[in-house]
Amino acid sequence: MNLKVGDKVAVLDAVLKGEIIGINDNEISVNADEMVFKFKASELVKIEVEQYELSKYSDINNSLLQEKIATNTPKVSLFKKEKKEVILEVDLHIQKLVKSTYKMDNYDMLNVQLDAAKNKIEFAIAKRIPKVVFIHGVGEGVLKSELHRLLDKYPVKYYDASYKKYGLGATEIYIYQNSN
Repeated sequence: MNLKVGDKVAVLDAVLKGEIIGINDNEISVNADEMVFKFKASELVKIEVEQYELSKYSDINNSLLQEKIATNTPKVSLFKKEKKEVILEVDLHIQKLVKSTYKMDNYDMLNVQLDAAKNKIEFAIAKRIPKVVFIHGVGEGVLKSELHRLLDKYPVKYYDASYKKYGLGATEIYIYQNSN
């Protein structure tokens, strides 16, 4: 890729974009948000068109969009799809629940996580959502065991969630729905 000073670039594995301010062999200096970062050329991609310019294609009457729609024929699936299943995913990592853990000890954090789990279970029962996945992480297993103790108080069946989708640190629950 031919990159030169002044090109606008985006970083491939990060949410970062900026302008090239210097090139030294394979090390490229990028000014992003008034900070200078150094990357290899293989980690950058040149930005040709800014995002706001791409929004003109969202116009439903745009001729380019109409042409693209006309050339796309719907694909016929060989598999019969079951009805869409609603699964509520709840991330119990403490960083997702509170802005800061400053002055919180492990007991306080565990209580915040369990309160969030309890609220989501009760919400799912009230809204008749049949499956909930709690993402708790692996760690030492304290949150997982306390979560399982909490789940024993509800009309649910719980088991490890899909390893393929969530890894080892998630529990999926099935909520029994009564016929009322």
